[in-house]
Amino acid sequence: MQLYYRSVNRFGKSPYLYPLYGLGELPQSFARLSAVYGGTYMLEKPVDEIVIEDGKVVGVKSDGETARCEKVICDPSYAPNRVRKCGQVVRAICILNHPIPNIKNALSSQIIIPQNQVGRRHDIYVSCVSHPHYVCPEKFFVVLVATTVETSNPHQELQPGLQLLGRIEHIFYSVADLFEPVDDGRSSNIYISKSYDASTHFESTCTDVLEMYERITGSPFDFSKVTRNLEDDS
Repeated sequence: MQLYYRSVNRFGKSPYLYPLYGLGELPQSFARLSAVYGGTYMLEKPVDEIVIEDGKVVGVKSDGETARCEKVICDPSYAPNRVRKCGQVVRAICILNHPIPNIKNALSSQIIIPQNQVGRRHDIYVSCVSHPHYVCPEKFFVVLVATTVETSNPHQELQPGLQLLGRIEHIFYSVADLFEPVDDGRSSNIYISKSYDASTHFESTCTDVLEMYERITGSPFDFSKVTRNLEDDS
């Protein structure tokens, strides 16, 4: 709750920030900023092997070529032998032609259904975005409902969230395994993130990134050095 109120005080009407045109803009922005600082993006290059010598990573092999490096930072899909399964997440992407009922016709929203309220061990998350975010045509809404799987019928576990939405035009379900690294990466210099969990506000992902940063650099990220203001982009 403290984070929520601090964010409201900083950002105004909503405590949440969302990139226009969808979350794909985040890696796009990173690619552009990386290029400014001398980074190189290699697109459509499959990772065949993470090359290890004397217990340390020395490169990444792709299509018979090896890009030499001192560290590898990746998600679990690139290092399946260095992660363990820690659960599953079920998600439903829903297309609506109306706002979510009973939230004052809001064009975006974030709803968290507490676990105790629905007799579960994990919360259920509902996130709604629409045309002001440039993710769908006007008069349509895209809603994501997600939670951590607890039973053998994961789709049914989303019902408390789906029942809030009213009429659903289209719905797309998915169930994905969750993975976490088996070690902190310091011995091999292979630093692996955790899988995206069910939360739709990315707080756990941000925490994971900050923890990885400290393991990689040896010191925590210093936010006092970030001087760019949101007003610079207005």
